[in-house]
Amino acid sequence: MTELEALRQRHSVRAYQDKKIEADKVSQINALIEECNKEGNLNLQLLEDAGGTFGRVMSKVMGLGSAPSVIACIGPDDSTLDERIGYYGQKIVLFAQSIGLNTCWAGTFSEKKSPAKRSAGDRFPIVIAIGYGVNGGRVRKSKSLDQVVAGGIEGKPEWFVKGAEAALFAPTAINQQRFEIVLKDGDTVEIVDKGGVLSKIDKGIVKYNFEVGSRQ
Repeated sequence: MTELEALRQRHSVRAYQDKKIEADKVSQINALIEECNKEGNLNLQLLEDAGGTFGRVMSKVMGLGSAPSVIACIGPDDSTLDERIGYYGQKIVLFAQSIGLNTCWAGTFSEKKSPAKRSAGDRFPIVIAIGYGVNGGRVRKSKSLDQVVAGGIEGKPEWFVKGAEAALFAPTAINQQRFEIVLKDGDTVEIVDKGGVLSKIDKGIVKYNFEVGSRQ
C-alpha cells in the first residue's frame, strides 16, 4: 500500500479489538519513530501497553479505552512543537495504516497516568491510539477544495491540486478543518493556521498530507 492509498483509506477509529500488535510491526513502527525523532527533534514513544493513558472517565467520553497501545507525542517545548508533532505523527499514522493498523489522534488523555517518559522541558500535548480497530472508521463530512484553497482551485497547477485534495483527508480536531492553503509565486505553498482547538497540530498533519499528494 502506498502512502497516498493509506491516506485515502485511513479514518479515525475509537473502538479496538483486544489484540496486541505483532512484534515485527512494533519493530517497524519503532524504527520509523526513531527516524522521526532524530529528524524532528521529538521524543515520540510507542507504548505497547497504553496503561492509564485513557482513564475511566475519559474512556467513557472519548471511547478510546479499548485501545491496546498509544504513541505518546512528546518533545522539547518551543513554538514549533505542535506543528512538528502533527507532521511527523501523521507520517507514522499513515505507515500504521499501510501495515494494517488503525489509529486515532486524541487530545484528551491522562498525562499523569501515561507510562511515557519525559525529560525536563518536554511537553506532551497529544497521543495517538493505535491497534486493530473493530472497524475501519467512517468517512466524515469535508469542506470543498474551494473552501480551503485561497482564491479557489481554478487555474492552479496539477501538483498543487493533488496536494490540496490530499490535505482534505487530514484528520483535524473536531473535524474543524480550520486551515487555508495558499499558493505563492507559482511554486511556494503556505498552510495557514486559522486558529481553534489543536490547530497547530492540525497544521502539521495537513502539511504532511499535502506533501504526500503533491508528489504523486
